Amino acid sequence: MPEITLDQIKSLREKTGISTMSCKKSLVECDGDEQKAIELLRKNGELKAQERSEKSTSEGMIVSYVHTNSKIGVLISLGCETDFVARNDDFKNLGRDIAMHVAAMNPLYLSPEDVPPELVEKEVEIWKSELVKEKKPQHIWDKILEGKINKFTNEISLLKQPFVKNPDLTIEKLISEHIAKLGENIQIKRFVRLSI
Repeated sequence: MPEITLDQIKSLREKTGISTMSCKKSLVECDGDEQKAIELLRKNGELKAQERSEKSTSEGMIVSYVHTNSKIGVLISLGCETDFVARNDDFKNLGRDIAMHVAAMNPLYLSPEDVPPELVEKEVEIWKSELVKEKKPQHIWDKILEGKINKFTNEISLLKQPFVKNPDLTIEKLISEHIAKLGENIQIKRFVRLSI
């Protein structure tokens, strides 16, 4: 097993913001491979995020973003557990990143569960008529429609959209990483996008 150096631990800590002990532990588990260690920390972070998701988010901040052309503006209400985290630069930057993402990608809802059933039903009717035209066998319609519904609701839901600055991450995963990093539950309470 390779010896884990202080420089490796320091490098991983700078990239992830996660504690020195966690960085060392993940590097040991991944035989010093930094990329694998980051993936492991990410996986562990998601577990921590799930554990924290029941915690109350009564603190936080309102974040605003106005695009350079002054024709698009976004307000986000971002919640956390304590005033200490609400004042943290990482938390503020997360809010700004999400607001900028909303300006760029124009999500209509926070999560797929928020998409009104009537909207989904309208789309399903259109897809059904397409399936008839394509002469798809009726016994596979349910599977096809389920896939289309998931894709449609994910595309218009903020939490499921690929983050505009890093499409490998969804907004949901981006928040999970910050939950792991800051050790508190973080939730988007509301968002509003205005455009001219």
